[in-house]
Amino acid sequence: MDQFVHLHVHTEFSLLDGLARTKDLCRRAAELGMPAIAMTDHGNMYATIQFYRDAKDAGVKPIIGCEMYIAPRRMCDRDPNLDRRPFHLVLLAENQTGYQNLLKIASAAQLEGFYYQPRIDKEFLAAHAEGLIALSACGSGEIPRLLIEEQPDAARRAAAWYREVFGRDNFFIELQDHEIPDLRRITPQLIELARALDIPLVATNDVHYVRREDAGAHDILLCIQTGATVRDTNRMRMSDEGYYLKSYEEMAELFGELPEALRNTLWIAERCEVNLDSNGYHLPRFDVPPEYPDAQSYLRALVEEGIRRLYPEITPQIRARVDYELDVIHQMGFDTYFLIVWDLCRASKERDIWWNVRGSGAASIVAYALGITKLDPLRHDLVFERFLNPGRVTMPDIDLDFPDDRRAEMIQYTIEKYGRDHVAQIITFGTLGARAAIRDVGRAMDIDLGVVNQIAKLVPEGPKVTIEKALQESEELRQRYESDPKVRELLDAARSVEGLARHASTHAAGVIISDKPLVHYTPLHRPTSDSSDTQCPTTQFPMEILESIGLLKVDFLGLATLTLMRRACELIEKNHGIKLDLDTIPMEDEKAFQLLSSGDVTGIFQVESAGMRRVLTAMRPTKFEHIVATVALYRPGPMEYIDTYIRRMHGEEEVTYKHPLLEPILGETYGIIVYQEQIIRILTDLAGYTASEADLLRRAVGKKKEEVLVKHRELFIEGCKKHSGIDEDVADAIYSDILYFARYGFNKAHAADYAMITCQTAYLKAHYPVEYMTALLTVERHNTEKVGMLVGECRRMGIEILPPDINRSQSDFTIEGNAIRFGLSAIKNVGEGAVELILQERAAGGPFKDLADFCRRVDLRQLNKRVLECLIKAGALDCFGPRHQVLAALDRIMAESSAYHQARQIGQMSMFDLAPAFGEMLNGSLLCPLEDAPPIERKQLLAWEKELVGVYISEHPLQKLAQELPGIPITWSSAITEELAGQTIWLAGIVTEVRRIIARSQKPMAFVRMEDLQGSFELVVFPRLFQETESLWTEDRLLLVRAKVEQQEGRLSLICESVRENFVKVRLEGEEEPAEIGGGPAAGWTEKPTSSASAPRRPRVLHIRFRRTGDYERDVGRLNQIYQLLQSFEGDDRCVIHVQDGQQCTVLEFPNLGTRYCPQLQERLRGIGNVNDIWVDSYIVYP
Repeated sequence: MDQFVHLHVHTEFSLLDGLARTKDLCRRAAELGMPAIAMTDHGNMYATIQFYRDAKDAGVKPIIGCEMYIAPRRMCDRDPNLDRRPFHLVLLAENQTGYQNLLKIASAAQLEGFYYQPRIDKEFLAAHAEGLIALSACGSGEIPRLLIEEQPDAARRAAAWYREVFGRDNFFIELQDHEIPDLRRITPQLIELARALDIPLVATNDVHYVRREDAGAHDILLCIQTGATVRDTNRMRMSDEGYYLKSYEEMAELFGELPEALRNTLWIAERCEVNLDSNGYHLPRFDVPPEYPDAQSYLRALVEEGIRRLYPEITPQIRARVDYELDVIHQMGFDTYFLIVWDLCRASKERDIWWNVRGSGAASIVAYALGITKLDPLRHDLVFERFLNPGRVTMPDIDLDFPDDRRAEMIQYTIEKYGRDHVAQIITFGTLGARAAIRDVGRAMDIDLGVVNQIAKLVPEGPKVTIEKALQESEELRQRYESDPKVRELLDAARSVEGLARHASTHAAGVIISDKPLVHYTPLHRPTSDSSDTQCPTTQFPMEILESIGLLKVDFLGLATLTLMRRACELIEKNHGIKLDLDTIPMEDEKAFQLLSSGDVTGIFQVESAGMRRVLTAMRPTKFEHIVATVALYRPGPMEYIDTYIRRMHGEEEVTYKHPLLEPILGETYGIIVYQEQIIRILTDLAGYTASEADLLRRAVGKKKEEVLVKHRELFIEGCKKHSGIDEDVADAIYSDILYFARYGFNKAHAADYAMITCQTAYLKAHYPVEYMTALLTVERHNTEKVGMLVGECRRMGIEILPPDINRSQSDFTIEGNAIRFGLSAIKNVGEGAVELILQERAAGGPFKDLADFCRRVDLRQLNKRVLECLIKAGALDCFGPRHQVLAALDRIMAESSAYHQARQIGQMSMFDLAPAFGEMLNGSLLCPLEDAPPIERKQLLAWEKELVGVYISEHPLQKLAQELPGIPITWSSAITEELAGQTIWLAGIVTEVRRIIARSQKPMAFVRMEDLQGSFELVVFPRLFQETESLWTEDRLLLVRAKVEQQEGRLSLICESVRENFVKVRLEGEEEPAEIGGGPAAGWTEKPTSSASAPRRPRVLHIRFRRTGDYERDVGRLNQIYQLLQSFEGDDRCVIHVQDGQQCTVLEFPNLGTRYCPQLQERLRGIGNVNDIWVDSYIVYP
């Protein structure tokens, strides 16, 4: 029979070594008429199930295997001279027993034998050889290597051992034909050895890619793996271009003289029979109390207890919902699932660990009664079938959020309850995305880095962006591809490796719990470098595969917001005696809604972005449901309906329904379909669908199953006519709406979960701003950039930030009076261990009196010089003397402390010990007085502070200026996001770099980098403006800039439109808008005289832009409301109202009205409809 089966095949999951994708491999094997194909990745079984399914789909038999590493000695030995070169051995599963042994072998290699590679030893192999077929492997196999090293006797003994362990018919001498001189030299010896020991031969090809033409791409992949370039002569490379899936004819040409070696591939393939089809669920055993016969009865008892606790009166609606849910849960076999999740929440509560549930689980009254969820599904009209649908049998999915600093405790509890061998985290694979592929391939091809970065930046950002899609969407990229052969070569090569698995890591949340030891279902992997500190192993199968084979996944998400809320509540209890938790923090609070309406949302869950700020300030929410809708609407697609929602909410647009029966369903969202649950209710209430059927249709719309949608249009129209008496045309229009909105509809239960945390964080910030910001800074203390932004927010809120101080600071941020003290562990490069050492000594002996006292009491050898240097540069030791002098004494400080502590260790006295007896006589030896040193330039001081703590602790030149100009809406660098695209914004900063270039017009222009209180940004200054303002663009200059935010090909640019050096100006009478060009006073503007700190506050002009709606009576009423509000704030400030009516603008001045501008007035003005913008100018009264 002219057939052949490949038995030595590497997929892409031989990471950065194999190029072959499993689907391509299997399809190619089918094209070549091969009855089967094996998968034998290096030391892992990552792709097993996917390969199995792809092979079945392609009509070829899957053979499950692995090319294992065999330790030269014991698998626990790790001598770099003796154990660095393990042998290779190909193992194939002949039957289910063999597959189970292969799982054990692959797991033990990772968990017990890993040393550079996952290894097992011969003892472990022999104990798990049953049901396995072994091939002697490539030139790195034990037998080939011994022959290459001219040890024929040792090779003979090794071959005899393998034959003895696996059996005569289960061990094969493997023959390969690649252009490797050593391999070709020993092939006759391998054949001779096989015949001498009566061991069968088998021919293989060391497959690493699918087709011959893939060799070049594979060579690039090897360069990516090794960090080499294709030009390097001394690098790892394949010997030839023959490592592909060869046809029978090609293999017969190589091994025609050994027909048995070809036939034996078919013999092996016929014998390998492994069934990996899914077979039910494998939920862990949950022991119920002895008084309950089973999980069903125990679950009902817990639910009944919870219902009585939560509802004063159990209405027929509540009873029906409880009974229905419990029946569905039992019929689907998920009683145990709910008990497992309930137990996790119970254990969390016992340990005082906060938790929250996200996702559709909030739609279950059973979960609510068990205390798993915190939202009443009846009150919020949540649909159970969106969570658990009897017509769609899939495992429930309740995602549990825990504080990120206590997540590991809950994983550890799970391990202790169900057994270490029953619990694992989930592996995930980082892939080569479009940009990463271009950059990696560019490096490998040794292309100029600047060119590579240019090309990579032309690819839009996003998780699903491909190079192919980028070529379609980016005209510039497509032009470069078509006109430049080097760019074409780069992108074609990048496309060949794009999407390949690059590395293994750990899923951020998923934990698997099983009934049997997990190795029965999945091979295990050692904890990856990014896994949690539980040292819990990970699975080798990814999440989708694990769920598909019936294993229980519970998501343990580490949510920093819960950590923040808990810490804030601890501070509130400490400072105010009020105890709050997730059950008692209000979700509906007037002050919280005012805060959200004001846009003061830094640090508020889910709504911090600039776009969310705009939505909330326009919406002015007054109840929880408004926030739920905001969370659901603020996404691509439904975002276009935000303005409609807001207009209807404020009565500015009529709410309409295609039929009156829609009003009870869509009333809360003003006639707009926002939630998936609304679609389900339309289908059930109007057309008579069951909730289960309605949910299945909702999913079909999302998957665009055209034939299903056409069929259901008729069913829906007929159902509406029969069930509700709705006309055919109206029903057809409603169905069209369903099809449109179902693409974007959001899970209301999920939105409500998020909205709950949003409202609760807003409550904490609104009522306890100091405690909230202290907790927020502590949670973000290791993110220097974020700390800088949050300190800026505190200053804006009027909360003083005190600098780090070795005698006052704790490890975390703390409250001192109404101010926040910087935490020592927030200083970059200062580890928490070093901080703890200092704090322990300070707690034991009180504050440090001086540097000498500090050196004597703290063994600075344990801190190291770098830590101390960072503490000094950040100003934490300013209490001991001027920073420049303390820094100059750094080496001496380290030496004095080291000498003292060394002397103490050997029982000698040092100068420090004599100090108390001789007082000031010895001060010169004890770092006091500090020697004089050159002062540190202010610029350098600020640079250190910015680098080490993310913010300027010493007063930044911008800081005072920002406080004096509350009327200019400055946008700080941290807030510049794509949501500002198309808008013109004000920026203020110090010039740090000016890069002059020649534009296409042959005129000079510049790219200018500026730094503000929260970071840095780059401006594009085009030739005309640059020519007029060139003198301003010098380093260290403080400038106010107006720029337009532009977005192109996924990149943001700031196009400078005007620039000023003089920040504070006033308008001349009659001048409506300044002509902003250049650095001198703009036309119509006069500089404000410089004022001293003691000068009286000068009057200002408050400008209000009021947009007309066309409703005359409403507009007049609101203008009167503004006037009354201005009168209520008595003061000397003037007011001007700009009434905007389309393109027309009427200016209303009030020369006899005195008001007082303040943040409270601004906040209340923004609460009035039609107020579009507010700004303030200084107003000078000249004598």
